[in-house]
Amino acid sequence: MSEAGVENLSRARNAVVAAFLSWTLDAFDFFILIFTFDDVAKTFGVSVKSITFAITLTLATRAIGAFIFGRLADKYGRKPILMLVVLLYSLFEAASGFAWSFVSFLTIRALFGVAMGGEWGIGSSLAMETIPDRWRGWVSGLLQAGYPMGYFLATLLFGFAYSHLGWRGMFFVGAAPALLVFFINAGVHESPAFQKIKTGPPVSAIAILRKHGKLAIYAIVMMAAFNFFSHGTQDIYPKLYLAKQVGLPHPVLTNIVLIYNFGAMLGGITFGLLSQRIGRRFAIGLACILSLFVVYFWSHSTSPEVLAAAAFLMQFAVQGAWGVVPVHLNELSPAEIRGTFPGFVYQLGNFIASVNAPLQVYLAGTAHDYGFALMLVAGGVAVILIILMIFGPEAKNISMANTEAL
Repeated sequence: MSEAGVENLSRARNAVVAAFLSWTLDAFDFFILIFTFDDVAKTFGVSVKSITFAITLTLATRAIGAFIFGRLADKYGRKPILMLVVLLYSLFEAASGFAWSFVSFLTIRALFGVAMGGEWGIGSSLAMETIPDRWRGWVSGLLQAGYPMGYFLATLLFGFAYSHLGWRGMFFVGAAPALLVFFINAGVHESPAFQKIKTGPPVSAIAILRKHGKLAIYAIVMMAAFNFFSHGTQDIYPKLYLAKQVGLPHPVLTNIVLIYNFGAMLGGITFGLLSQRIGRRFAIGLACILSLFVVYFWSHSTSPEVLAAAAFLMQFAVQGAWGVVPVHLNELSPAEIRGTFPGFVYQLGNFIASVNAPLQVYLAGTAHDYGFALMLVAGGVAVILIILMIFGPEAKNISMANTEAL
């Protein structure tokens, strides 16, 4: 291979590593709250239901960050803004551990959501615009595997250090991702597609969105369904279903969460690879169909062994579908606003789905049947996603620098 070819592969590899780690550590910081909200509630003297509002607030404010930081990335480049959002979400995660009241905790989590909202779109666009076309499928799966990897790491921290750290110490550990900035600064180059696009005339994001209005609406609805699919199978599952309803002890709960996050990572990479062969929509639809076969066993079993197997398969399917999202959204995106579009429609979908935790608690009702609420949301959005994939657009292997796409 020529020297230039080696340099291009090194550039692509570093971009993928940066995007993967920034999303992994972002998810790690988010899921710390999932494991601590009951103790946070006790500290501030509020109900568990009230603390679930902190999850809602974090998810809801991500759309603000996606737009603000996305526009900055379209103007100044993917690399510097990615560094900025990593620093900010690490700062606000650590600040959560210093919260002195319930109101201050909610405020800090809202700010964390803004910073978190900027990461996904920028990191995925940096990677997708840098790598060779033939890498897109498996890199998409790898990038999305960063989310369950972050969940996996948060689970390890919870399982082995929570008794020593307490909930505040867990959030302090969440400042560690800031160290990733040193690697991004030293080892990552700006996206070649961005460098090409920025040489053209300035464009209005509003004008581009107006031109692609139907696509934007479709993408927002799709991402709302995707976020209900993900958060609807993760946010209340460990603490309210496995721990509270089924009554699993701490070590068993930890092991099941580790098992299903391993399944999630495998699923993302598997269906990402598959999408390079059969197309993005077919791969997503296939993963959703698989989830329907296991949703009942996942949400109504009581045996730890059955729960572990069902949860593994469920997250293999859920995050398998998600493994196609980074490449699918970036390929669908208008090139001129790729720093903004994927992250913004993703986080607007997240805003719609931010009611998931309180909604599932409500659906569980006074009988506290969290299994029913989990099955209803997960199964319902799986069907919706299948329908959306049947009628939605496909842009597999489109040029990332083509400003006339779609």
